[in-house]
Amino acid sequence: MQMSAKQIYKRLLAYTLDYRGVAICAVIGMLGYAAMDALFVRLMQPFIDDGLNDRNVDVLSWAPIVVIVLVIGRGVFNYMASYCLTYVGSQVVRALRQELFEHMLFLPVSFHDKHSNGEMISKITFDTEQVQQAITRALQVIVREGAFVVFLLFVMFGASWQLSSVFLIIIPIVALIVSVVSKRFRKISKNIQDAMGEVTRGSEQMLAGHKVIHNFGGQQREIDKFATVNNKNRQQRVKMDATRALSVSVIQILAASAMALILAIIAMPSMINTITSGAFVALLTSMMMMLRPLKQLANVNSDLQRGISAAQSIFAILDTEKEGDQGTTPLVTAKGLISVKSVTFCYPTKENPVIQSLDLKVNAGESIALVGRSGSGKSTLSNLLPRFYDIQHGSIELDGVNIQEYSLQDLRRQFAVVSQQVVLFNDTIANNIMYGLETPLSDDALIAVTKQAHAWEFIEGLPDGLHTMVGENGVMLSGGQRQRLAIARAIVKDAPILILDEATSALDTESERLIQQALDNLMKDKTSIVIAHRLSTIEKSDRIYVLEQGRIVEQGTHTTLLEQHGAYAALCKMQYGD
Repeated sequence: MQMSAKQIYKRLLAYTLDYRGVAICAVIGMLGYAAMDALFVRLMQPFIDDGLNDRNVDVLSWAPIVVIVLVIGRGVFNYMASYCLTYVGSQVVRALRQELFEHMLFLPVSFHDKHSNGEMISKITFDTEQVQQAITRALQVIVREGAFVVFLLFVMFGASWQLSSVFLIIIPIVALIVSVVSKRFRKISKNIQDAMGEVTRGSEQMLAGHKVIHNFGGQQREIDKFATVNNKNRQQRVKMDATRALSVSVIQILAASAMALILAIIAMPSMINTITSGAFVALLTSMMMMLRPLKQLANVNSDLQRGISAAQSIFAILDTEKEGDQGTTPLVTAKGLISVKSVTFCYPTKENPVIQSLDLKVNAGESIALVGRSGSGKSTLSNLLPRFYDIQHGSIELDGVNIQEYSLQDLRRQFAVVSQQVVLFNDTIANNIMYGLETPLSDDALIAVTKQAHAWEFIEGLPDGLHTMVGENGVMLSGGQRQRLAIARAIVKDAPILILDEATSALDTESERLIQQALDNLMKDKTSIVIAHRLSTIEKSDRIYVLEQGRIVEQGTHTTLLEQHGAYAALCKMQYGD
């Protein structure tokens, strides 16, 4: 159910409750600032009528003192309001940004499959900044300028309530204009956020895929695509400014018309003697000064609606359910017995199931291999075991217990995954290897691990050794070096179940031999699931499963499968020849 603008802003303001004392000071400052300006206009009447017209020197002698006091008071209230409001706004944005970041970490993998990284980054950066505008500038204008308009109306009614009542005619018309324009502002703001998400997504893809772009000469293609989304963003901003300018102009025309009508009434012979010079000046000055806050109130509506639209997109993410984690059965160290029973699974973004009625068993300490053509469901199974996705039908058991009954943290602690796509953080080699480790290892222990993974041979040649920064996603390292660090990370985790998804795919023949030796040592006394296209790496597996379209078509050892002259034998012939 979509929230209304009022509900969104109310929820947004709830974040200010932790700083209510500072927020109250900000409101006092804004009201005080408006009161100083209105008081200055109000005091013009006695200074003119009692001072100038009656030639009263005592009244006029107070004028300089009053002006200085009002200016000082105005400055104090302005600083008080600006500082306190900025403090509250920055704290709310910090809290929102932190909550959004933390919530995204616990969203299911299926959510991230549907939303691009650029779109999510845009929400953390751009959308939260729009929210700050709604809290700081918009709130400041609404409270301060709104109070100033009210105070000026009091001054006008004090000078002449008959003439000032003309101004009340335009208030319902202004309210109607603001209501209509607000809806358009929100719609355009939503379009601007979507356009910014596309700009961020396009920029991210360009930076991440710059090598491919250079290799295939795709610069012009990327330039054209970015120009389209960039121009879409420009168009929406022009629409926003055009709507704002039109609403401001209409409101000012209405205010000026009311002012002209009042001046016309004053010029009537029957009215000219009913108002004093001071009252006339106070009335005229109030009307002139009211044009500025009315303009700002009309202008700020766009900032307010933009912030509300941004908050709506942020709350939509925060209201998305986290990964289901209702498991209560404790699990410290699994034995490693895995049973896959009649499992059917379809990715949320696809229509046809990737795995269909799959039955598979892995005994504790056993090494099995999954082979088959691309898209046969091998890697999908490795994603289902740690519950990156939940299955639609069937069940998966670990040590005789359904994996749904374990907490996600306990379950995932049992798996060490070395995949084809190695993810490294922009940190040191040591911190990447020890990622997620509660107690850091000493340098000597780390060196022993890297030697086991055959990574030390390149690490020792680096300027800072283990403390060398690897760059964004390990850009400073080769594919083989990144994969060796992933293997070292798996060694450090020392989980009872090992999943190797094309773990040696990025290695040359010599490195593969060394890594395979390290993996053989790592796999001792562990349950191992090896996914490989290179069949030479799985010949020693206790059992090999051949998958086609999500189903097991063959199973057995390397030798028995060759003797069957079936799908596995055909795959071997393709790789080795007859």
